[in-house]
Amino acid sequence: MAALRRVLPDIDLESEEISADVLNSILVTKDDFKNALKDMQPSTMREVLIEKPDVKWDDIGALEEAKQELKEAVEWPLKFGKVFDHMSAKPPKGILLYGPPGTGKTMLAKAVATESEANFISVKGPEFLNKWVGESEKAVRETFRKARQASPCVIFMDEIDSIAPERGTGSDSNVTERVISQMLTEMDGLEGLSDVVVIAATNRPDIMDPALLRPGRFDKSIFIGPPDKKSRKAIFGIHTSKRPMADDVDLEELALRTEGCTGADIAAICNEAVMNAVRRLVSSGEMPTDEQIAQCKVSMADFEKSLDKFGPKAAEKLRDYKS
Repeated sequence: MAALRRVLPDIDLESEEISADVLNSILVTKDDFKNALKDMQPSTMREVLIEKPDVKWDDIGALEEAKQELKEAVEWPLKFGKVFDHMSAKPPKGILLYGPPGTGKTMLAKAVATESEANFISVKGPEFLNKWVGESEKAVRETFRKARQASPCVIFMDEIDSIAPERGTGSDSNVTERVISQMLTEMDGLEGLSDVVVIAATNRPDIMDPALLRPGRFDKSIFIGPPDKKSRKAIFGIHTSKRPMADDVDLEELALRTEGCTGADIAAICNEAVMNAVRRLVSSGEMPTDEQIAQCKVSMADFEKSLDKFGPKAAEKLRDYKS
């Protein structure tokens, strides 16, 4: 149908016959399949957000300890189930990733789903909340039901602190308390989770309900902290590997000057440096020649400008403004 829609403007619908040239030009291409995939969803996943991530372990700079723990907790049980059955080893049902914003918690969850070849259901915490009585608990129930149908599956809950604060501290008609109770039942109730792993992310683990953090629910908590100098250099290497870089770009120097920056900050610095090079190329407003495009590279000067916008000094200015 996508291929037909592409040639419909060239067809005279009032004529009795369609020319052979037009008929021969109707070919189904890869782009047509991509357009079809946008409109179609797997039957078992239509009521929840399904995503097939394309993030691999190599796309994440550093965080080696966190990667290894996630491999052992999620990837190994799904890939080497026979070994776990023989040893009667029980993988964790839930993993909590906590740390400052922008340190790579969401990317780690996507990499787990990609490398373990599992389905990936992404749910932002506040999406569960509904003004109608019973609908919030139903959303939690349906998410876990669909995950069981589409197993092996990874459920990723972002900003889980928004729906799972400590019970007795809220003033929202007990909605979050009922949501927490439903989550406790789903994760450690009579109906077990088979080939379903729950990964949650938060930067406020101190306000979460303690019942969720006990073994049997979120068995493992992994701290994802800001990267050190070696890690920052590795992250710069990932974000610059597929971009044309000038010879004067010094990743060691950039890693040294971005003390306190998170992975998201470094990604923003690299992207802004690339945009600085693009601005320099198209500043005249005319289409550059192929030779000019080929010669355009990101220089250290572009990174200097970018550091002023997204580097540690910019973060300090923002903190001073907030205070």
